[in-house]
Amino acid sequence: MYVCLPNLHSHNFVLQNCSFTIYGWVFMISVGFNAAVSVRVGNELGAGHPRSAAFTVIVVNIISLIISAVAAMVVLALRNVISYGFTDGEVVANAVSDLCPLLAITIALNGVQPVLSGVAVGCGWQTFVAYVNVGCYYVIGVPLGVLTGFYFKWGAKGIWIGMLGGTLMQTIILMWVIFRTDWNKEVEASMKRLDKWDDKVIEPLLNN
Repeated sequence: MYVCLPNLHSHNFVLQNCSFTIYGWVFMISVGFNAAVSVRVGNELGAGHPRSAAFTVIVVNIISLIISAVAAMVVLALRNVISYGFTDGEVVANAVSDLCPLLAITIALNGVQPVLSGVAVGCGWQTFVAYVNVGCYYVIGVPLGVLTGFYFKWGAKGIWIGMLGGTLMQTIILMWVIFRTDWNKEVEASMKRLDKWDDKVIEPLLNN
């Protein structure tokens, strides 16, 4: 999730750079878990191990959430000094301090959402994930951000809150779908996909 501030005055540019550099550092951890859980869940389903797939989902989500929660608490604890790693401006420092609660929520929430997306991809639900992403961000997040940021004149904070609303909705939908999943049926579905590809005859590119 990336948020562009309403204008590009120098202190707002530094504010954006500070907040999203910190967010980007932590988000890379979740991206790693996203790729790992996608491959692991896909392998377990393909091997016919539904319980292992379900266990993987729980473990990876818990680990990612703990790491993100710790990072969020560090951000909150250092909210008054964290911006001085990027600028000496007192105005920016005060603005960063004011936005740090939103940054902490974003970090914590994005410790779960990418992992859930990775699980869905590992189950072969790429189309479903794409629809959820588009719906949550462009139907909920962007309109809500425009409403709070410009209509209610909350500025950057309002835009950020709007996008957080989209991320929250995406997380809730993915959690609801994944934790109601019948993993035995997912194994059967993966086996059918494997059988489908096994039945196809691959023609040689060059005939001798």
